[in-house]
Amino acid sequence: MIVVMGIHIAPAAVADFHQVLTDHSRYWGERDLRSLHLRALVQEFGSTCLVARAEDGIRGYVFGFVTPDGTGYVHLIATRDDARGTGLGRRLYTAFAEAAERHGARRLKAITSIENTGSIAFHRSLGFDMKIVDDYNGPGRAMAVFHRDVPLNVSWP
Repeated sequence: MIVVMGIHIAPAAVADFHQVLTDHSRYWGERDLRSLHLRALVQEFGSTCLVARAEDGIRGYVFGFVTPDGTGYVHLIATRDDARGTGLGRRLYTAFAEAAERHGARRLKAITSIENTGSIAFHRSLGFDMKIVDDYNGPGRAMAVFHRDVPLNVSWP
């Protein structure tokens, strides 16, 4: 568990998964991404699915896993609307990278839609290389694909 400024980052439990879905709009606004939230990720890859908890609840989370080829894949990362701009996303990514590295990850990977300029800027600020891959998510559905090596040494405010 990582504790910084009253926020505890620890492995997610199934109850945390349900809480994140209950508070979905606090993390994602108008975008309905509930279908991307897979309970099996928390159940099967609990040590790399992390929540950032404070006294007032879950402020952010990252759901990811390590592939057999040593890639730490971030499936979802989000911060609650009142936690944005605090460096929490960076702390979550750092905690994920450390957990992934303990499970043999040598590199990190994430994807986002090419329209998600906020996510693209965030990943670039963390030192990820980005490539647009045509048809990544099906015919005519290009995605921004990010890669970088571990360790992830970034600073936060």
